[in-house]
Amino acid sequence: MRKNSKRYREISKNTVKNKKIDVKEAIDLVKKNSTTKFDESIDLSLRINLKQSKGGDFSLRTVINLPNGSGKKNKVAVLCEQDKIDEAKKAGADLVGSDDLIEKIAAGKFDFTKLICTPAMMSKIGKHGKVLGPKGLMPNPKLGTVATDLTKAVKDIKTGLVEIRNDKDGNLASTIGRKSFSTEKLLENYNHFIESVKKEKPDTIKGEFVKSIFLTSTMGISYQLGAK
Repeated sequence: MRKNSKRYREISKNTVKNKKIDVKEAIDLVKKNSTTKFDESIDLSLRINLKQSKGGDFSLRTVINLPNGSGKKNKVAVLCEQDKIDEAKKAGADLVGSDDLIEKIAAGKFDFTKLICTPAMMSKIGKHGKVLGPKGLMPNPKLGTVATDLTKAVKDIKTGLVEIRNDKDGNLASTIGRKSFSTEKLLENYNHFIESVKKEKPDTIKGEFVKSIFLTSTMGISYQLGAK
């Protein structure tokens, strides 16, 4: 039988069973439980109502710009025309290129976590969608990764832009910061995240859109939050 670590047994003493708790209390508990040496992420797990009254299931895929950032460090690549390369570099992109970057992608060299593309270059990158798509790297206008304003696009992804997407059961997950964030900053990010998700509710879905919310950290235990 597998034994839990001493650290896990210790933080398990803070478990709250069969009870939904206030978000501020949950944040404080999650931060208290983040006892590892690295800066654990503070994560939300939601279940949303997918059932539409007019048939078919709703699918949610969008981006949310957290007011205090996510704390996640992305390595951003920009695919653009030659005359936009300097703009992308000045914006803080880690990797910038045109046809030369496409060659690297074709060779399977994915040393970046996000790919931004200008509209003019989309026709060239399209044939690589089967490779980029499964890795979550295919540029998409809805996700802020197809853009003409490269300065804004790079800044958004470098700071607080997080992507969310539900699975077939209506579950979606995202980070809202790191354990090094203050409770106030995490609370502000949380409120903004939940309100942003609620705004995505279609008129064809009746009743509560967000059915349940859980908060945890990378190596912590989970807490169910009361309705917001």
